[in-house]
Amino acid sequence: MRRRRAGWRPALLAAWALLLACNSEPAQPARPEPPAPESRPSVTPEPQISTPEAETPRATPARVSGQKALEHVRNLVNVGGERWPGSAGHRWTQRYIIRHLRLAYAEVEEVDFVAQTPGGAVAMKNIIGKIPGESSDVIVLAGHYDTVRRDGFVGANDGGSSTALLLELARVLGRTQPNPAAIWVVFFDGEEAFRQWSETDGIYGSRYQASAWQRAGELERIKAVILVDMIGDRDLTLRRESNSTAWLTDLVWRVAREKGYQEHFVDERLPIEDDHLPFLRAGVPAVDLIDLEYGPENRYWHTREDTPDKLDPRSFEVVGEVVLEVVRRLSQRWPGN
Repeated sequence: MRRRRAGWRPALLAAWALLLACNSEPAQPARPEPPAPESRPSVTPEPQISTPEAETPRATPARVSGQKALEHVRNLVNVGGERWPGSAGHRWTQRYIIRHLRLAYAEVEEVDFVAQTPGGAVAMKNIIGKIPGESSDVIVLAGHYDTVRRDGFVGANDGGSSTALLLELARVLGRTQPNPAAIWVVFFDGEEAFRQWSETDGIYGSRYQASAWQRAGELERIKAVILVDMIGDRDLTLRRESNSTAWLTDLVWRVAREKGYQEHFVDERLPIEDDHLPFLRAGVPAVDLIDLEYGPENRYWHTREDTPDKLDPRSFEVVGEVVLEVVRRLSQRWPGN
């Protein structure tokens, strides 16, 4: 597994203890190096997919389209397939993300690094779409695009929904640039653990990126990180992630309530380990928007049942509309904006 545990907390509710028990997995043996792309004929190198026409910035303000987001998921699943680091589907997904970021008028930065995993050194790539702003402040919208390394697992919700929503948010924000603050849309690699979730096995991309930005003096520009993960579930229920920054979580939930989405943003709290943790540890405000109740007793998570038919376009729209309004308010929060 990857995150989804918080065993370091001294006392948890019985429900969380049950969730933790469900999430535990035995260590997996090291797998051989992935085959070359030509040995995986199910993944075509340059497929024919639906691509929206490029739009002119400052056109009529766009709205988040759940249908467009779901179409991204279908492309990722049907063409990309398994998308763990080193796989052909993973490389195809990188090209797909870059292509659509450029259609959104974002400046694309590819951050290549080598992660030391239990299976050895693995090449990974974070992808950043930078949408300019009128100030030096930066708001990061982030999620992961890799999938857990498991035969037949295509990750429609877990890996697919975050990728799809971020691409749709980039499309919308790219049309209205420059925004008051710069928006960096970040696709993290290597969120999933290679064997067993631990402090050193998992969230490789976010750990690397937080460290790289800190070394480059960029972290002080980042005013907030909004992380999305598993947000496409047709039965969308987001709980307050208790590691997240309190005031930022409160802002998200206030916006959701104002928009009438309180049935999807509930006040129950749940601690989850995810890609926001490296930024919290570095002192950057961050919030994790995640629905970790995926199917009856969470049975779809990390299984072959994580397929597009379990998702709903409206879930993408609900989360996307809330995120866009939070970005708007954050852009006006600091002096100089």
